[in-house]
Amino acid sequence: MSQKPSAIIFGGLNTCSRALAALLVPPEGERLVSHLRIVDRFSVYPPTTYLGAEFPKVLAQPDVEYRQANLTVPAAVASAFDPPPGKVPYSYVFDLTGEVNHDRSEVIAIKLTFTVARIIGLEAARRKVNAYVRLQQPVYETSDKGPHDEKEDVKPVRPLDVWWHETLRMLASIDDLPLVVLRIGFVYGPYVEFGLYPLVITVASIYGYMNKPMKTPWGPGKDGVNTVHIDDVAGGLWACAEWMASLGRQQANLTAGEKIYFHNDKSKVKDIEGTCIPDAQPVAPVFNLVDDSEMTMAKGGSMITEFFGTTFEFYSFFENALAKLKLDDVVEEINEHHVGTWTQMLQTSNPPIVQTPLDAYMDHWALSRRKLSYNNSKIKEVIGYKLIRPQFTHDALREVVDKWKAEGSWPALEGR
Repeated sequence: MSQKPSAIIFGGLNTCSRALAALLVPPEGERLVSHLRIVDRFSVYPPTTYLGAEFPKVLAQPDVEYRQANLTVPAAVASAFDPPPGKVPYSYVFDLTGEVNHDRSEVIAIKLTFTVARIIGLEAARRKVNAYVRLQQPVYETSDKGPHDEKEDVKPVRPLDVWWHETLRMLASIDDLPLVVLRIGFVYGPYVEFGLYPLVITVASIYGYMNKPMKTPWGPGKDGVNTVHIDDVAGGLWACAEWMASLGRQQANLTAGEKIYFHNDKSKVKDIEGTCIPDAQPVAPVFNLVDDSEMTMAKGGSMITEFFGTTFEFYSFFENALAKLKLDDVVEEINEHHVGTWTQMLQTSNPPIVQTPLDAYMDHWALSRRKLSYNNSKIKEVIGYKLIRPQFTHDALREVVDKWKAEGSWPALEGR
């Protein structure tokens, strides 16, 4: 019987690392790895980011280690790669690093996304790991004609997104790195509190509580906002690592390699160490991962609001034009209703909720238009990945809300 690989997860404690860790070393069930180390900037004792009710059980197991470290420091990253005494070197690296707070400056985005990944990628190549899987958050906008496969040149949206994309170009240019890129849709699932869908779920519950329709200016709502369950993010990361370890980078590139094109400002990249020249077209295996729901704004909004007993509507043409002219005013007016009502719901809960990771505030980013429509055929056909949660359903929403209620993060209201 061959020995199980040893794995290290960098970053993502505030996004998807907790679910990946639970898959690799479940408190109940067979482990996929012999030893797991998770490395991020947050503290877990006491927690300085949301952990969810189940993650501490994962950390409490033998051969599971959490290390708090500053990943912008090369020596700290190098040290993280040193296995514990008597343990085999880490063979699988999962890179879930990257800044996801969209209000951060471009300087911070470069430091916490591009530079951190470069330090980890270079060290992983030096250590000759068997697989390096990079998780790419939904930082792209696709055109109206979709869904889009991995060969299409999708565009990053904001300055933060551009540096997520530039990070892929940089990693792909490290020849000895066994890189696989997993591009995901908008994540939802138990204990997922970051990103678009947890916010929409929270706000939809508020409109249900108020018995009012939830409205958006972005009619008719046919734009894709493809979803992926957190279980499939974890499952897809593992499948990518296993696939790469069986092939190696050269064969993986021949099988699934895609060119990663330039989408930055030429004047910016020349000053940042490690960036590719604009004309370069580095190649790496890239896989899209979304579920089979083919989720759009209209479909997702209707399903979520229906779950909370209300409806999803679009502003009229006149209201829409007025809203776009006075977006700042609209943002503040909307949030007066959201935040105040959410606070009321938390206070009237039985028992009252004194602390929650969920926020009802919708800023410009949350209210802006989304267009993300991916084709998920390649990961199914090339890697053989089978979706664990192929559809976005009311049952899945119920599981999300019930787990938040059980841990005391979601209001328990009479009759709801």
